[in-house]
Formats: sequence, C-alpha cells, structure tokens
Amino acid sequence: MYRHDFDPADIREQDLEEVARQQERLQDWLDTAQEDLDKIVGMGERASGQVKASVDPNGRVLDVTYGPRALRLSSHELAEETLAAVREACADAERQTNALMREALPGYDPAEAAAHFEQVLNDWR
Repeated sequence: MYRHDFDPADIREQDLEEVARQQERLQDWLDTAQEDLDKIVGMGERASGQVKASVDPNGRVLDVTYGPRALRLSSHELAEETLAAVREACADAERQTNALMREALPGYDPAEAAAHFEQVLNDWR
C-alpha cells in the first residue's frame, strides 16, 4: 500500500528506496492518469430498462434517458427510479476509477485508503 508506518528512529535505507519507487510510480501514473480518468463514464440502468443514467468520474450526471413506458410510473416512482439509476452509474464510475488506480498502483486498496483518509481527518479535528 502507499502508506508508510515507519518508526522515524529506525528507518532503513531499503525503506527509503521503497518510498522513492512508490513515489516514482505514482508520479508516472499522475502524468498520464487524467486522460484515462476523463474517459470514464459510469452507467446505471434500472431492471425495467425504462430509466438509464450516465455520470462522469466526479458523479456529475451526463445523461438520463427514459423509455416509453417510464411515463406510466407515478412521479414518485419515476423519481426513485431516476435516483437509483444515477446511484448505480456513480457506483460504476467509482468501480472503474478504482480499477484504473489498482492497475496503475499495485497494492492500492480503495477501502483502506478511504479508511486511512477518514482516520487522518478525525485525528485532525
């Protein structure tokens, strides 16, 4: 993982070399990643096939389309179906982003990174 739990009083040369290698891989990835990230489009579709949504990697809605039978739904049902399709699209974009990061950064664990980030925020508060 890209987290370091070194004892500052006992840092070995190989620890520093590993950090340098990880930093180099991360920088190489960052140099080209934006283009790959910009290509990600998350897709979500309800089981009925009447509501479809697409989002960008940041969760911004790009498109929502409705099938011909979608108008048979009540406004409440249509709203729920729309939100569910957008949520599915966001989850799909997140999966694609995490897959791209795991491919570029071996050992990257999105859940562990999120938990670590949350811990750092809590410690800071």
